[in-house]
Amino acid sequence: MDIKQIYMDAEALLHGHFKLSSGNHSEYYLQSAKVLEDPKTAKLLAESLAEQIKEYGLEIDTICSPAIGGLIAGFALATALDCRYIFTERVNGTMTLRRGFKVKKGEKILICEDIITTGGSAMEAAAEIERLGADIVGFAALANRGFCKRVGSDLADKPNCKLPKDKPFFALADFDFPMYAPEECPMCKEGSEAIKPGSRGN
Repeated sequence: MDIKQIYMDAEALLHGHFKLSSGNHSEYYLQSAKVLEDPKTAKLLAESLAEQIKEYGLEIDTICSPAIGGLIAGFALATALDCRYIFTERVNGTMTLRRGFKVKKGEKILICEDIITTGGSAMEAAAEIERLGADIVGFAALANRGFCKRVGSDLADKPNCKLPKDKPFFALADFDFPMYAPEECPMCKEGSEAIKPGSRGN
């Protein structure tokens, strides 16, 4: 499966000058919502991700996603794995489990995002789940921005990867694009202005 081509066909691999959630700038931006607006594509990608997880042999009770970006990907993966699905969301800036969702002590939970860059949002969700007594057994995403090592990839962790090294991370492909601090961005130096196309106010 050519994940990059699927993103391109869905006009979800954008080329331009973008400001990312981290504040860094990039020439490329992944907009997974455009891929997931087609239920057939969402199902195809989730089933492929589920196969990786099954082959690894990871035991999972529940999938949890941080809202809002991970909601569709997480639900599709839970459907493919035939397990329970919940999500966390920010309340006054803090990732929180609400809406009546509960977890049990020792419940095995996989955190699923649409895209993982450094893993910051995924770790916020994981911290909330662990605070409530459940166990985080791994992480998953449709796309990996190349900062964290995923199962089956030759890319190594970069220093700013926030995912724990003792938990597996599954993704369908690496999208290892250069990112720049604003003061070092070559596009800014050429007079271009970064746009903010994503979530969390971006």
